[in-house]
Amino acid sequence: MWLVLAFLSAALLGCYDSFKKEALKQNAVIPVLFLNTLFSSLIFLPFIVLSATGNTLDGTIFHVASGGWEVHKYVVLKAIIVLSSWILGYFGMKHLPLTIVGPINATRPVMVLVGALLVFGERLNGWQWLGVGLAVASFFMLSRSGKKEGIDFKHDHWIWMIVGAAALGAVSGLYDKYLMAPVEAGGVGLDRMLVQSWYNIYQCFMMLAMLVMLWWPKHRETTPFHWHWSIIFVSLFLSTADFVYFYSLSLPDAMISIVSMVRRGSVVVSFLFGALIFHEHNLKSKVVDLALVLLGMLCLYIGTNS
Repeated sequence: MWLVLAFLSAALLGCYDSFKKEALKQNAVIPVLFLNTLFSSLIFLPFIVLSATGNTLDGTIFHVASGGWEVHKYVVLKAIIVLSSWILGYFGMKHLPLTIVGPINATRPVMVLVGALLVFGERLNGWQWLGVGLAVASFFMLSRSGKKEGIDFKHDHWIWMIVGAAALGAVSGLYDKYLMAPVEAGGVGLDRMLVQSWYNIYQCFMMLAMLVMLWWPKHRETTPFHWHWSIIFVSLFLSTADFVYFYSLSLPDAMISIVSMVRRGSVVVSFLFGALIFHEHNLKSKVVDLALVLLGMLCLYIGTNS
């Protein structure tokens, strides 16, 4: 069940990346990111209020547990890690093709896999290792295809922002496993809805501070902000993708290394958007690479259910 949810999260995440690319087109990054955190907070605020003021959501998957600072301090750190990744990722995505950003982000499972093996002691079977190997190979091939578009991976600071966002995203994935894991297994045992609901709210306040102190004083001198309907869809798809993701991690025997790898299959969805909507280039050389991604995902599925 947790693997099926991981695939669903991947599809939703691909839509999120695609709408994010549209929202950032010739637009100011900080206000777009602030609105995304604001709308995401508004999505989860009713669940927080209903859980705190009555028993309507008791026993449902939407119930938000309560907790004091001893719990929320972990969520604040989660918000800082994720927001740092988003800031780098948003700026990088604005200036790079979607079919380049996706493959770089797809290196996250490699980082998460190493972390999961070292920190959580997770072990993969033969099918799963084959899936990881195929996925890693396809990701690097896709990255090499970017050179045909004249992008110097070593000296382009937008590329390094995406790399930094991927690294922080991997840290966030490992931290999620630590937060969700029960205490007897060495984790914190936090309620998944508490984490997702409140980290969005904390991010919103952080972005509001950045908006007021960093962007607004110089907004007339920088890229102007304009409203676009895709901003709302960014929040909707991200919130749903993360909800499914957190739920999958909360299930017994869920492996963060596999969940993270499958979620990077979102590159397939974003590739289709890049080809059909944004009309990006060098697509023929990337089709074979994407086929390897799909084959890798199939091996992961077989390995997990064998």
